Amino acid sequence: MTLAAVTTAVPASTSADGSWLTALADWTVSLMDTIGPVGAGAAIALESLFPPLPSEVILPMAGLAASRGGFTLFEALLWTTIGSVVGAFLLYGLGAWLGARRLRAIADAVPLLHPEDIDRTIAWFDKHGGKAVFFGRMLPIFRSLISIPAGVARMALWRFGLLTLAGSAIWNSIFVFAGFFLGESWHVVEAYADVLQYVVIIAAVVGVAWFLYARIRALLASRGNPDPDAV
Repeated sequence: MTLAAVTTAVPASTSADGSWLTALADWTVSLMDTIGPVGAGAAIALESLFPPLPSEVILPMAGLAASRGGFTLFEALLWTTIGSVVGAFLLYGLGAWLGARRLRAIADAVPLLHPEDIDRTIAWFDKHGGKAVFFGRMLPIFRSLISIPAGVARMALWRFGLLTLAGSAIWNSIFVFAGFFLGESWHVVEAYADVLQYVVIIAAVVGVAWFLYARIRALLASRGNPDPDAV
């Protein structure tokens, strides 16, 4: 059985309207059909660089392909994890290139931000960055973005690599195994991943809204205060 047959496992609810998720699943299968498990790794590396690409679709397709004999389960886990680590290091490099100095200059030019915000963020990351990188790999959206502050803070490469490897291996295994053991019903696990993603998005929106509220309130209160440090 060729890997192209895996596309029949895409849920009818997404295939009926030719959605972008269906196109993504088809593209992922085509990539795996061409270059095997390396294709799954390449797709996950791209997912790390572009968070809107859902690993919750790519990873189960790799597991499903393994269950149908396209390659082994070990190869699916190995190459998707390699892809996660490669994508993470590319974003780490972006953060290192930006650096604290450039980010301070950007913050100084953006209303409601201060260079001190960057300093506080780096100080927080120096203290809690290990937990953030490890657990961040298991949170939608943040699993990609967390690499940038790690690069800005210049976390030791060996530590960043090990934490990324461990966190990514756990996340990838959940969805690869789901595709391998659930077969055509792999999309059942996607519903749970969607709930987690919504929780993360809502938490991020609430956090940003609270930051803006506090900063605007302080700005308005300081208009009658000549002390620039009051904001």
